Amino acid sequence: MLLAFDTASPQVTVALLDDDGAVVAERVSEETMRHGEQLAPLVEAVLSDAGATRRDLTAVAVGAGPGPFTGLRVGLVTARTFGFVLDVPVYGVCSLDALALEAVETGAVSTPFVVATDARRKEVYLATYDADGQRLEGPAVDKPADVATDVPVVGEGAVLYPEAFPQRVGPVRPSAGWLGRAVVEERVELLDPEPLYLRRPDAEVPGPRKPVS
Repeated sequence: MLLAFDTASPQVTVALLDDDGAVVAERVSEETMRHGEQLAPLVEAVLSDAGATRRDLTAVAVGAGPGPFTGLRVGLVTARTFGFVLDVPVYGVCSLDALALEAVETGAVSTPFVVATDARRKEVYLATYDADGQRLEGPAVDKPADVATDVPVVGEGAVLYPEAFPQRVGPVRPSAGWLGRAVVEERVELLDPEPLYLRRPDAEVPGPRKPVS
């Protein structure tokens, strides 16, 4: 069974899929911005919902972002830990690709489109896709006004900046179920479980002290 989760958005999403790519259990956090407190309980809840244990897992899929530093770190460290302890492969997936796949498969888009998510600091993470959901450019981070478009836009960026993205369609935040399907069906580029930050984190290690003159 494949355990999939994404922590690139304000919510944590976790799903368990069988070998055919069918979602057997899925949960989404009710609270936002508490990734470290919610991921482990949600994983246990999904396993319990499916009547499974960690020993039933054969692989792990994790959203690699782009997203905030803290949230991504929680998800990726957890994924790598599962992989090491259970000796199973861990696949990273661009979280924007998972949103794109869901938009295509649910019929939300039928033409080339953009996925834009919240990057904070009044910016968005975005990538462009063809009508089949294949990524053409990105991911990148930019100001909404500088990447404004009239094509359909999937993701939270269109909710937050309707003046730049007036054609809002499809899902708002990544789904672990669709992320897992993307891996099982090999519909997206599979990445190493490393974070797509696209910019330096807000918190940095202090530099050496300056000598007192």
